[in-house]
Amino acid sequence: MFADWEASIARQAGILDGLLRGELGPGPHHLLDCACGIGTQAIGLARAGHRVVGSDLSPVAAARAAGEAAARGLGLPATAADMRRLPFRPGVFDAVVCADNSIAHLLTDEDTALALGEVRRVLRDDGLLLLTVRDYDDLRRTRPASTPPQVSNGSDGRTITFQLWHWHEDGEHYDQEHFQLLPREEGWEVRVRRAVSRALSQQQLVDAASAAGFTDLHWHTPDATGFYQPVLTGRAAG
Repeated sequence: MFADWEASIARQAGILDGLLRGELGPGPHHLLDCACGIGTQAIGLARAGHRVVGSDLSPVAAARAAGEAAARGLGLPATAADMRRLPFRPGVFDAVVCADNSIAHLLTDEDTALALGEVRRVLRDDGLLLLTVRDYDDLRRTRPASTPPQVSNGSDGRTITFQLWHWHEDGEHYDQEHFQLLPREEGWEVRVRRAVSRALSQQQLVDAASAAGFTDLHWHTPDATGFYQPVLTGRAAG
């Protein structure tokens, strides 16, 4: 999904690490990446010196994250887990990261509340939430039908990815088709993955996080941070 994954790992970790240390002090800190995917944020934060644990709904993705970290000489315990039912003790983490628009895959208020409640449960008092999501305030106004093509270069040549979006009548949910074009000798192999996402506004997420027990909620814009999505930070109320 990123033109240069190694560069993205380093760049994103630098920004998130700066926010983390700015809020909690120099650390290192004990972190959970509760939607770690294949490790884009978790690997970089582990490389920055933090003690990172990963979890993801996909056991394949969680295993890949652990393997990618090990290949880079890093320890990253990772497990398959639903963020609505996290398998960790209360108050064990200093911070929880939920990045890459993962919260948008929860399609109801109830599921969003469950996930944010679980994040609060596994955080220590005054622990930090770091959540990144698309700028849906703007996207709900414009309702784009697609994302621009993204070209990445790997050992097999160029890979092209893009998404088609089909908005529901409620203006809040959309069907997403993720296309990946892989180079082959006679042309391209096309792979398609489908999902439904929920375009939560920034105020909706602030309200949900507040109800789950977070205070000092603040949005950090891409212009201010350099991160490719808006970042919501909040502190776990005592």
